[in-house]
Amino acid sequence: MTHTVAYYKVVRDNTGLLEEIPVIITEFGPLPPLIHYILKHRHMLSESNTNKLVQAVSLLIDYMEANHRAFDTPNDLFNTFVQRLYSGTVGLDGNDPSDLYWDARSPAVVRVLVNHLSKFSDWMAEEHGTKQLNPWRQATRAEEQLAWAAWQHQRNRAFLGHTMSVDVAALKISRARTTLLKKSPVIDHEPVKFFPADRMVDLLFKGFIVPGKQKSPRIEERLNLRDILITMLMHYGGLRMSEPFHLYIHDVIHDDTAPGSALVKVYHPSLGQAPADLRDAKGKPVACERATYLRDKYGLLPRTDYKSTHTLHAGWKGNTLDSKQHFMHVHWALRWAGELFWKLWVFYMAQRDRLKPDHPYAFVTRTGKPYSIDAFEDAHAKAVKRIRLVPAKALGTTPHGHRHAYGQRLSDLSLDAIFLKKALHHKSLESQAVYTEPDRVKLNRAIDAALAHAEAAEDSSALLPPDFLAYGFEDVDPLGLFSGPNPRLLRRR
Repeated sequence: MTHTVAYYKVVRDNTGLLEEIPVIITEFGPLPPLIHYILKHRHMLSESNTNKLVQAVSLLIDYMEANHRAFDTPNDLFNTFVQRLYSGTVGLDGNDPSDLYWDARSPAVVRVLVNHLSKFSDWMAEEHGTKQLNPWRQATRAEEQLAWAAWQHQRNRAFLGHTMSVDVAALKISRARTTLLKKSPVIDHEPVKFFPADRMVDLLFKGFIVPGKQKSPRIEERLNLRDILITMLMHYGGLRMSEPFHLYIHDVIHDDTAPGSALVKVYHPSLGQAPADLRDAKGKPVACERATYLRDKYGLLPRTDYKSTHTLHAGWKGNTLDSKQHFMHVHWALRWAGELFWKLWVFYMAQRDRLKPDHPYAFVTRTGKPYSIDAFEDAHAKAVKRIRLVPAKALGTTPHGHRHAYGQRLSDLSLDAIFLKKALHHKSLESQAVYTEPDRVKLNRAIDAALAHAEAAEDSSALLPPDFLAYGFEDVDPLGLFSGPNPRLLRRR
């Protein structure tokens, strides 16, 4: 069954509001159940999860078309379908009689695809009476024990863990899916790559320059203040790359508690309290959230509500906020960064005001339009190249490396975990473990230091195995691999 994926605009009521969703179109037309499922769960499915669901259904359609005659029951088909997601469909000879030519997928990817399909199948069975592809069954004793352990771990980590119901958990844990999934390998926290601190001055003042204006005596002509400010918010304020793009001009003010420094509040894109300059028909201020403010005053959506391919799109991680007004503070590290930011902000605001933008967003293009994340990433890469570095995530020289540098800086100060959590706006104390995890070089240094300490204390158990100390090296080390300048190593017990 040939099919394709297209985006449909759906009108659901008389308001005229449109919802754009991905739709699978076959030779018989669109798939109505999938459309209804996506619309019904619209508030629960992110754009990313919706796309993964559509991908999973597309893969299943392809597999059914190629193999529908090979199975007697839907369960058998689904179980083998999952196995082929793991293994791929290409034989050792490079051939695939089914013409699918799938590569093997990782356990983590397969788990996501199968979970989406299982939930969709459950809904189809409930709404339309179809057979479940991956029905529930009674969990085995071993499965229940593993599930209880996982639930207890989740409860211990959760801030509101005391509210989690044991009875609800018992009901969930008593069941298991028919199709078993492979476990993903346990991977320790990989140390993050962060932007080198000793090159930040070069990046800000030699990388972010305006071509052709390098010799101008006026700082606002010589430097790209917009990109410097965004980079400072990440490197010295710990923001994620998407977060500065939600800032309004109202969100940066002078900090009266730290004279000469900037006080920056990053509001939730839609739930954050709106500025007080929206008026009703009688001229009175309207207290509202930012989604309403953007719609009524500028005819815009929050940037999170645009498709990921739209220039106005900017994500939002869902951080812990500092206020019921739905904002989080930027905590400067180092303190002078807040002072420098304020000075440059004043110059930048003068530049922006001349453009007379018709929106509240702080960072704009040369024509006054809201600045896009893609444009900033491109500008950042060019700035990195100007100071003769290579822009690469593995080197910490992409925008992501700045927040990592911020987290690493706070970790190196040996701040208590609760302060690190607050500065990074994490939900869990364990989230910042990635910044405290030692990399290979730090681990090797720690081991060397421990061995040196043990040797100084003459702790022989930390040096060589007892067998080597009990016997002469001429018996157990004929090649002299353990001989060396240290005579202590040659000493018998």
